[in-house]
Amino acid sequence: MQKFLNLLKDISDLIVFKHSIFALPFIFTAMIVASFVKTNSAWFGFKLLVLGVLCAVSARNFAMAFNRYADRDIDKHNPRTASRPSVDGRIGANNLLIFIALNALVFVLVAYFINDLAFYLSVPILIILAGYSIFKRFSPLAHVVLGVSLGLAPIAGVVAVANEITLYSVLLSLGVVFWVAGFDLLYSLQDLEFDVKNGLFSVPSIYGKDATLFISALFHALAVLFWLLFCWGAGLGGFAYFGVVLSGAILWQEHRIVRRDFSKIDRAFFTLNGYLGIMFFIFVLVDLL
Repeated sequence: MQKFLNLLKDISDLIVFKHSIFALPFIFTAMIVASFVKTNSAWFGFKLLVLGVLCAVSARNFAMAFNRYADRDIDKHNPRTASRPSVDGRIGANNLLIFIALNALVFVLVAYFINDLAFYLSVPILIILAGYSIFKRFSPLAHVVLGVSLGLAPIAGVVAVANEITLYSVLLSLGVVFWVAGFDLLYSLQDLEFDVKNGLFSVPSIYGKDATLFISALFHALAVLFWLLFCWGAGLGGFAYFGVVLSGAILWQEHRIVRRDFSKIDRAFFTLNGYLGIMFFIFVLVDLL
């Protein structure tokens, strides 16, 4: 029993399950809006709730495990990542590949039971999710690729409910793309010296700290703009717009924290961004109700 519990802990350390809080609120935001537009009710049904969670979890497990597998040669030299289960021997390369394959299979199968469009998009989505680990070896656009990976979540949520890709889902997704890319830029400042030394193509290693802070702030301004456009495109009301304004205030505070003290990047990354997604969902839900 203890061996099984240790395995679960190792898997949790591998995929950092608590980070799911970034994508899930936006998936469900998209789903409740799509349901309201389609049926005039924010509730999309228990079946789609279960299938949506399974898709979100399996897709994220696939992306994180693939990233850990692809980055083993890099992570073992970085003091910040050297203790990851994929590096220190707790989870071997073959087991990682099995875990990646199983989650890919679950994602595709669950998408099949949602609708045809979800199934057709499932494999291309997995390819994009794997792209981040490859891009950062030759292009600073890796931060944007990560944003696109999480930004697919709202589109997937609308596809699950409405079986189509709508304008408002694209606008919401673009907001998520720039939100994630913006905070990934801030997070990557922790590895600036390591990336320079090892020739990795992060924005901080190529353009420096000040440029990274500026680009991150620009991305976050674009995120707020696209979220405002999402509220317009979905026909939402005052509560939703107010939620976007509060999201902008949270991002502004995040930049204040990071600019004042780089050692607080973890706090800005995990705490504030986690609050943002949940708050965004709550305000949209209140608006619909």
